Amino acid sequence: MLYVLLSVLCSVTVSVIIKVAKNRGFKHLHLIVWNYPVATLMTYFFLKPGQIDFSQAVLPWHLYIPLALLLPVIFICIAYSIEFSGIVKTEVAQRLSLFIPLMAAIFIFHEEMANTKLIGIGIGLCAIFFSIGWHKRSGVENMRWIYPALVFFGMGVIDVLFKKVALYQQVPYSFSMLMVFALAMFFTIVLLLFRVVIKKEPINIKSVGWGILLGLFNFGNILFYMKAHRSLPESPSVVFTGMNIGVILLGALIGVVFFHERLTLYNKIGLALAVISVLIIAYL
Repeated sequence: MLYVLLSVLCSVTVSVIIKVAKNRGFKHLHLIVWNYPVATLMTYFFLKPGQIDFSQAVLPWHLYIPLALLLPVIFICIAYSIEFSGIVKTEVAQRLSLFIPLMAAIFIFHEEMANTKLIGIGIGLCAIFFSIGWHKRSGVENMRWIYPALVFFGMGVIDVLFKKVALYQQVPYSFSMLMVFALAMFFTIVLLLFRVVIKKEPINIKSVGWGILLGLFNFGNILFYMKAHRSLPESPSVVFTGMNIGVILLGALIGVVFFHERLTLYNKIGLALAVISVLIIAYL
């Protein structure tokens, strides 16, 4: 359970870094760009993907390229969701995005699923409704639900694509992760160069440091989550539950206590439903 705790802490720390960096005037893209060189290097050194015989293996580019584009785009959406809607709603949207791959398993891959799982999904969708607040407003207020919604759907699609990558037998999963992070690094650097050269945006050297810090904790979240599953191979539901509920509750605590985010009655109901939903999916 130590790895689960470390993964939870790393996940919530990523949101805190984004929030604090934005309050200090750093642009989201400038932070996120430097996250990917860190992720690429850490994947190479810690996950040790090894060598691939490119003459024999066929790489799934149809999965790599969408993932490499979606990862930074949704990361930026997460950053804006934290800015406009707060850490609490953003963490709920990220954690409950697990319902997208579950629904994909039912409707796309035609897998059979117990009725209790369907009830859990239904409760989870209600949790999203109450937590985010699906009501339209004008101007900046509109962003309070648009960005969390994009995070919910985007993270769900990313999860589906990563599951398809994991099922691809010709290439080790760790090598695929390395390729995806390297491509995401390339795409974000191209975008940053466009902003710097064409839009004349200056690069604040401090944003590089914050971006590297963001990358370290972001990769730490991935690494410790994988280690948690390896250390508890017979109890995947414990890891799943501890990770998702831990992030939701710790994110809510930090958002309310340290950043003075206000939760309405509906938001509190949403948090409670999110926890109930995760428990039903994991254990029933």
